[in-house]
Amino acid sequence: MLLEDLIVVLKVAEFRSITAAATNLDMRTATASAAVKRVEAYLGAELFVRTTRHLRVSSAGERYLPQCEQALKVLEQAKLNIRADLDIIDGELRISTSSDLGRHLVTPWLDEFMDTYPKVSLRSVISDSNLDFYRDAVDVALRYGSPTDSNMFGFKICNVPRLLCASPAYIKQFGEPTNPDELASHNGLFYQLHDTLQDVWTFNQGKQQQKVRLTGNRASNDGDLVRRWCVGGKGIAVKSCLDMSTDLLAGRVVPVMQNYQPSATELWLICPSRQTITPAVRELRQLFRAKTESILQQLLQQKMIEPSALLLNG
Repeated sequence: MLLEDLIVVLKVAEFRSITAAATNLDMRTATASAAVKRVEAYLGAELFVRTTRHLRVSSAGERYLPQCEQALKVLEQAKLNIRADLDIIDGELRISTSSDLGRHLVTPWLDEFMDTYPKVSLRSVISDSNLDFYRDAVDVALRYGSPTDSNMFGFKICNVPRLLCASPAYIKQFGEPTNPDELASHNGLFYQLHDTLQDVWTFNQGKQQQKVRLTGNRASNDGDLVRRWCVGGKGIAVKSCLDMSTDLLAGRVVPVMQNYQPSATELWLICPSRQTITPAVRELRQLFRAKTESILQQLLQQKMIEPSALLLNG
């Protein structure tokens, strides 16, 4: 029996399928089946009851698998502790990022990180969907907003102003709004998460806050598509200044209605627990802070954001 075989049997128990477990682990079904058989032969007991259509955990499996899972966690933590003590940066890095941030900014940063640490391998998950560390099999996530689960641990990377943006072509055709009341005559580009359409935008002017419901002919659950529509002159959008930074600095879009600021957000590097903070994660934290600070400074110099964006840590 191999140590890796135990990982296979736990996946089989999770998916109730050898084929699904093999797919999740990027291996052939025959290889996964052989791993299950080796463990069962070693134990002298069947962990699963198989029929032609179904697979379920046996009574022996119900007793063995929870302890097996706990033992693997102890071994993994011991390995992480050794690497932390020695500041070893290697192994597989499984990271999740949102669509805009991941495609246009973070992927080149990760390429730079891997050039510096060639023993690191990467698995990148780019999605705007709600993250589940266990379902999505990732080690760390770069996300807007602080951790919502008290069991998670996170590092704040920076404060991120949001901007109301439009392309020069859109402004030339439809005019530039100067206050929230004028947005009623403009076409909103909306982000939609599940069934929630984010068509109510909140703006702050000093201590005063104003909410506006817009109409628009485009919505998507992919933030990158909303950005593309905005660059293409299809309407106006409220976006993170980081997501739009390349387009802003290149002049493909411009911030509008700057006296009325959309509510800001924060960028966080999130781990499922403190125990999963490796030397690689700590290096990523420093890299992301340096990269985002550089972008925010450029936007500040171009007067596209307010000086409050310089409050990078906290």
